[in-house]
Amino acid sequence: MKIAISSTGRTLDAEVDPRFGRCQYFIVADPEAMDFEVVDNSSAMAAGGAGISAGQVIAAKGVEAVLTGNCGPNAYQVLSSAGIKVITGVSGKVKDVIEGYRSGKFQSSGQANVPDHFGMGGMTGSGPGMGRGMGMGRGMGRGVGRGMGMGFAMSAPISPAPESQSPEQELNVLRTQSQALAKQLDDIQRRIDELEKKRK
Repeated sequence: MKIAISSTGRTLDAEVDPRFGRCQYFIVADPEAMDFEVVDNSSAMAAGGAGISAGQVIAAKGVEAVLTGNCGPNAYQVLSSAGIKVITGVSGKVKDVIEGYRSGKFQSSGQANVPDHFGMGGMTGSGPGMGRGMGMGRGMGRGVGRGMGMGFAMSAPISPAPESQSPEQELNVLRTQSQALAKQLDDIQRRIDELEKKRK
């Protein structure tokens, strides 16, 4: 049995990263043996689609649960369609979270606990971006984030589905990606319409 924890560092003493799609690392651990593997999150700095890409990477690792601070709707759909339990609201040291999971402390979440593009609000510089992004004052990816435009959703490459998935799982992931991209296109079009009205 393996679980994945979003992490700010490469060791079990690191803190849980509150963002799933834009965390620095994932610790993929066996809670019984306390063996673990560090997975660099290549999606952390992606312009868009970070949650979907990170979800696919984690699904390919064959984990049964993901423990993180926050998980947006796109990542949640990818993970749940792959049969992975999502546990949000998790904080503290990675090793303590693994212990807590082993002792049955955590309950899986029934849905995403933050809106689309939530993690983007925290990325005002380099590093984990905890400071201001978590205070909701940055607009949670709306306002400041949505107005940035510049094709944030379009530049995200669609990752190929992990080879370990069944055709049904791959179909679910692709449907989720299609829905997420359609929503992003709608958001972009809405913003274009707003800006064109202001220009007149």
